[in-house]
Amino acid sequence: MKVSRAAARRLAPALALLLAATVPGALPRSAATPSAGSAGDPGIGDPYFPLDGNGGIDVLHYDIRDRYDLRTRRLVGTTTLRVRATQPLSRFNLDLLLPVKRVLVDGARARHTKPTKHELRITPARPIAAGRTFRVVVRYGGRPGRLGYAGERSWLASRHEVVAMNQPHMAPWWFPSNDHPLDKAGYDIRITTGAARDVIANGRRVDRTRHGRLATTHWRSREPMASYLAFFALGDFQVRRGRSGGIPWVLAVSRWLPKRWRVSSMQALRLSGPITVWLQRELGRYPFGSTGGLVTSLYPGFALENQTRPTYPALDVRNRPVIVHELAHQWFGDSVSVRGWRDIWLNEGLATYLEWRYDEAHGGRSTRAWLHDTYDRYQGQSGFWSLRVDDPGPGHLFDAPIYDRGGMTIAALRQVIGAADLRRLLRTWVSQHRFRNGTTQQFTDLAEQVSGRQLDGFFDAWLRAKQPPARTAANGLD
Repeated sequence: MKVSRAAARRLAPALALLLAATVPGALPRSAATPSAGSAGDPGIGDPYFPLDGNGGIDVLHYDIRDRYDLRTRRLVGTTTLRVRATQPLSRFNLDLLLPVKRVLVDGARARHTKPTKHELRITPARPIAAGRTFRVVVRYGGRPGRLGYAGERSWLASRHEVVAMNQPHMAPWWFPSNDHPLDKAGYDIRITTGAARDVIANGRRVDRTRHGRLATTHWRSREPMASYLAFFALGDFQVRRGRSGGIPWVLAVSRWLPKRWRVSSMQALRLSGPITVWLQRELGRYPFGSTGGLVTSLYPGFALENQTRPTYPALDVRNRPVIVHELAHQWFGDSVSVRGWRDIWLNEGLATYLEWRYDEAHGGRSTRAWLHDTYDRYQGQSGFWSLRVDDPGPGHLFDAPIYDRGGMTIAALRQVIGAADLRRLLRTWVSQHRFRNGTTQQFTDLAEQVSGRQLDGFFDAWLRAKQPPARTAANGLD
């Protein structure tokens, strides 16, 4: 979840007081007809962000080794990428904002340039054949806090803490990547900093090695992960570990928060394990090897579904819906990722619906009541209904309709096809697309297949029309 009016409302109580082994996704080839030694495209083909990702390559694994100095706010690193060529390559691109010192391809020095601040163009000593797997080593360094891209300045840091969290772009501030959800990979993340500091990242902590005044913490994510979901947090954290329903969890709360918020945030984070277990009963097997969450003392203004370990601003138990939302993203957004950013409602709408479903299952309002209350609240707000939810444009990815109309679409679909068929639809969706990508068209086709109903009019009314859906049974609003 990123910045939105809906998110701000959910987080308001905490924020106001505080202020006081991999399965790669299917990748498209370069748009040009590949010939021996052709250049990979500088973008993967997403019209919202033409320079996101890159053509001609499929990254299988990242080995990130970064060192960060909180005092100087300087990051230096070496990342090794294991890459498969999807076409014959004379050169290829990676996405990285930091200055580059050296590039090797299979151990040989490779020429590199930065045609734009976001693109790293690499020319290996010899062309790379289609289908070949090769290794790329990139050395880089700089101050991420000084860098921006696509109108974003994603680096979140202070003199005592840093958290690499943002959406849709975060990776280029701290490692070279094929930065688009279409290309998922496995990750080893090693962060070196002062030995007195803690480092939290995705997946499972492998080890921590101390060398003098410094220490290196190594985290590993075996399951495929989109680049924007990779994160690390560095600072002073209160850390708790345990298991719920057999699923390991790691919780971390910044010690730089006032004491009352440290206590309330850890209390809220302890809901993560039980909520993950409940979601597993709703959606099928949890897709990853661990769960949990991290609360930062910094002010991101939003929570984010970093894979296995969402990050939050200060919390208390009233923020339970936010925790449900971010953990629901582990299925919708993290395991099943969008094929293009136009389909972001598939992440946010489904996670919003799960907030309502959780409330219903725990003695709160029914999803039908949520649907009607939300419909009534927005009835006279033309701006809420004028946005096309399944193609909002790059400047509206995190607007309220993406969340609330997206959630309403799923709640209304439940009224039309019934709770049993909706449950079967969601479980089938996450099973069929596990660790891969999906589109709105694939989701709506599956809804018709599971329910045996023709639903074009329904989805047109909820996702594409520029006025409120009529109050009809066909629209789930009887």
